[in-house]
Amino acid sequence: MLDVQHISKTFFANTINEKRAIVDCSLHLDEGDFVTVIGSNGAGKSTLLNSIAGRFPVDTGDILIDGKSVKRMPEYRRAGLVGRVFQDPMAGTAPELTIEQNLALALQRGKRRGLGIGVTATRRRRFREELATLELGLEDRLTARVGLLSGGQRQALSLLMAGFTHPSILLLDEHTAALDPARAAHVTALTERIVDAEKLTTLMVTHNMEQAISLGNRLIMMHEGRIIYEVSGDEKAQTTVDDLLARFASVKDAVIDDRAMLA
Repeated sequence: MLDVQHISKTFFANTINEKRAIVDCSLHLDEGDFVTVIGSNGAGKSTLLNSIAGRFPVDTGDILIDGKSVKRMPEYRRAGLVGRVFQDPMAGTAPELTIEQNLALALQRGKRRGLGIGVTATRRRRFREELATLELGLEDRLTARVGLLSGGQRQALSLLMAGFTHPSILLLDEHTAALDPARAAHVTALTERIVDAEKLTTLMVTHNMEQAISLGNRLIMMHEGRIIYEVSGDEKAQTTVDDLLARFASVKDAVIDDRAMLA
């Protein structure tokens, strides 16, 4: 479903600020894979997601989604293939629009837009049913502006919207990091439930090592733009936070983020 083939990305090349964010990175996800990504700050995790989504063009290599190269496809055209939830609860939704209007836009992601009615009675019934699965009471607030929702409610809504059209790949970029522990736990549980129910192929960046271990069927560790470690299956299930910390410690100059230490 996703093939990242030897991609590299350098920012500010040939200047004093040159930063090699991704270095000859390759990654393959089969349909239904749920891969968690960990690494210290600056390891290249978010750059990898941005490259897949089309926000950053890669310098070398290729990216295939569902067997088709998207290297030269702009971000807006990849929207029909890629669903995404960001770290910032304010991103990913239109705060001035209502919940049902946001859902109507998500339903049309990657499709041609016309002048038809965005929110029909049939769609409203579907929206209520989908929102009820979040267990946040949002199905009774369809006409409320999204900007009035809490951070946890917005992330839950963003997660629902990202998987609405069953994208080829779902990208989660530290989507619980800005939430308090209770709301983070709720969104994490929703993530697992939605990904499992919809069988979404998912790539999730996180600083929370316990979350990285508990979710998904594979885990990769990045450092200085490269994938330096991967674990899956039963081996992943038996991996502990101490094991991952030991891996970090074995990498020269690796810096463990405070959030990872406190996870």
